[in-house]
Parts: sequence; C-alpha cells; structure tokens
Amino acid sequence: MVNSIQKVGLVAHDNMKPLIVEWIKKHLDKFKKHDLIATGTTGKRIEDATGLKVKKLKSGPLGGDQQLGAMIAEQQLDMLIFFWDPMEPMPHDPDVKALLRLCSVYNIPVACNQATADFIVEGLK
Repeated sequence: MVNSIQKVGLVAHDNMKPLIVEWIKKHLDKFKKHDLIATGTTGKRIEDATGLKVKKLKSGPLGGDQQLGAMIAEQQLDMLIFFWDPMEPMPHDPDVKALLRLCSVYNIPVACNQATADFIVEGLK
C-alpha cells in the first residue's frame, strides 16, 4: 500500500519567497495533509504565514539545498517545489543545479514555477 502522506520539499530564492507563501496559502487544504520540509528561511516564512508545521533545514546557501538533495537520494522526499529565480545569479548555483539533477536521477516530480507547481499539487490527495 502506498503511503498517502507525501513528503513535499519547498524552496524559494529570496525574491520568490512571497510568491511561494501566497501559493501555499492558495493550496492550504492540500498541504495540511502532508509532511512539509523546507530550507530554513522559506520554511519559517511559510510557517509564520500559514500556521502549517514545516520541518526546517538549513538555509539553502548554507547547505539546505544539499540536505534536500540527500533526502531525495535516500528516497525520503516525494516531490519538490522550488520557486527559483533564473534571472538572478546565485553564489550557490552549483547546489541548485545538483538538486535539480537529483530530481531527474531519482524521478522526483519537481516544479520550478507556479504553473508547473499547480499541476503537481493537483496530484496530492
């Protein structure tokens, strides 16, 4: 039997954090039923704005992206929502690319924008 509780990874670059918070609010009923894991600042902002319980990892540039990658490699994450800003250079860009690569290697659904995230969240029970 497949576990009905999904483990959802959440990440957003700094200028995308307000967007992911509003997006989570829009889908609040779905996310109440699942385990949420986020990089530090993103997780805190989501918790503060929604009251949802979020397991917070380190901040992305301080290893949070790599922690999520390790969870993917250990098959402890079911999907990743990553609102990233492709127009803004990031000092930890190699970590971001590695995280996205792991999603492909381990066949994890990943959304990097709101439109794709809307499709993925519809798959949540």
